[in-house]
Amino acid sequence: MSHIEIIKETGVAAVIRGATKENIVPIAEALSAGGVKVLEITVETPGACGAIETASQQFDDVLVGAGTVLDAETARTAIMAGAKFIFSPTTNPKTIQMAKRYGVVSIPGALTPTEILTAYECGADMIKVFPANVFGPSYIKDVHGPLPQIPIISTGGISVENAGDYIKAGAVGVGVGSSLVNTKKELTAAYLEDITKTAAQFINAVKDARS
Repeated sequence: MSHIEIIKETGVAAVIRGATKENIVPIAEALSAGGVKVLEITVETPGACGAIETASQQFDDVLVGAGTVLDAETARTAIMAGAKFIFSPTTNPKTIQMAKRYGVVSIPGALTPTEILTAYECGADMIKVFPANVFGPSYIKDVHGPLPQIPIISTGGISVENAGDYIKAGAVGVGVGSSLVNTKKELTAAYLEDITKTAAQFINAVKDARS
């Protein structure tokens, strides 16, 4: 199964801010136990590429990528660390080109129909519609109508309660941040168990919406 197919099939990407080499392994284990096996480690955190490298080496059944990638140089650094996909909050053609050069999945951010189509025409594999919560699931449905060929991942304000609505509206997946993983909280056994339970809830919400 290709990396694109894994992202689509899973339907949930965990957006992890504040990841380090020390905390990423227990977080990844907790997410994986709940069925979330797509991890977006955001690179604005110092040492994030170390976390990407650790996770990509530690887990065979977890797809690890980089998020909040704003330029081609950062994309390459993340790819060299082991990132298998590149998420961005914006569209930067050179970042897309860098991802494609190294054969990794490119998922730039866009909001308007023009931005979404432009990013896709630049070579993006999927488009991260962000911030999705500004307009809600109905906006995804409206955009998906004339652009059904473009795979959309809705990110921003995604919760267990509304994740299924975005899938029903046409998104192939959702990106979930602090409502799934909050690295500011102490990673106790109880909190890691909560992460696993919440991950399972998101996975079930996506499955239910697809059925």
